[in-house]
Amino acid sequence: MTDPIVSLKGINIRYGTHHAVRDVSLDIAKGEVVAMVGPSGAGKSTLLRAINMLETPASGTLHVGDFTFALDRPLGQKDLLALRRSTGMVFQQFNLFPHMTVQRNISLPQMRVLGRSREEADRVTARLLERVHLADKAQAYPARLSGGQQQRIAIARALALDPQVMLFDEPTSALDPELGLEVLSVMRELAADGMTMIVVTHEIAFAAEVADRVIVMADGQIIEEGPPEQVIRNPSLPRTQKFFRAILERH
Repeated sequence: MTDPIVSLKGINIRYGTHHAVRDVSLDIAKGEVVAMVGPSGAGKSTLLRAINMLETPASGTLHVGDFTFALDRPLGQKDLLALRRSTGMVFQQFNLFPHMTVQRNISLPQMRVLGRSREEADRVTARLLERVHLADKAQAYPARLSGGQQQRIAIARALALDPQVMLFDEPTSALDPELGLEVLSVMRELAADGMTMIVVTHEIAFAAEVADRVIVMADGQIIEEGPPEQVIRNPSLPRTQKFFRAILERH
């Protein structure tokens, strides 16, 4: 691997006596798509949220893009802003402002965070709405959109800040299967365009098709990782075999 765009070294996250993430180290290359899977409570979302410091590790080192941070002390506001500008985050819930149009939801963060003029921000917004196939929704309000459309708007909003890495935390879990397919389609296009993506997902078919690497977590640790065809179709550990067998039986 060339120099990784994301590097986690010795990440530990605790909630009181609960050790949610246990000494995890992980390198991700520029342009790589990594899917993180595993049972509920495995620590997947917690680890993902630590990459932009929505969760605060007790120890470890974090490298994203041009920034490296030792996590044994709190980050200053300047460092935190720089880190979050480098990472675009898409959550299970869409978190759009209901009183703003789609255009304003995407343009306002650009003006506030990047200092773009309204004209420039609106131009970027128009381009991104084309990219997520919602160019005709610029003046709509979120309540008039389907869940799948709202999630695609949330993706466009994250992309508008020119992140080096996109983080997705179960982006389809709040959607019915048909609307989820709309979102996965946009994510496939981003992957094809070379966007570095880390995706916590229960969509095993998406992970098998789009991910360069699948990471399986359990009990706060990475227990298996590798190419999808190896990890999903021929896992080596009994714990991983049991996890994928349960998914296949459910479907």
